[in-house]
Amino acid sequence: MCYEHHGINRHQMGNCWRQFLTKEEKIELLEEYNTWLVKETKGVREKIDDLKKASK
Repeated sequence: MCYEHHGINRHQMGNCWRQFLTKEEKIELLEEYNTWLVKETKGVREKIDDLKKASK
């Protein structure tokens, strides 16, 4: 999914973009986005820790 370009208000179904999502679809997209953010945060923390170790 491409949150940066399309946000959570559009969902690709084949070649057309849907503009109106159901409540369940919005929840699913937000849960997926939250999982992505948690993983990204973990990666950022690991990179910071690596850089701190390298500078000692």
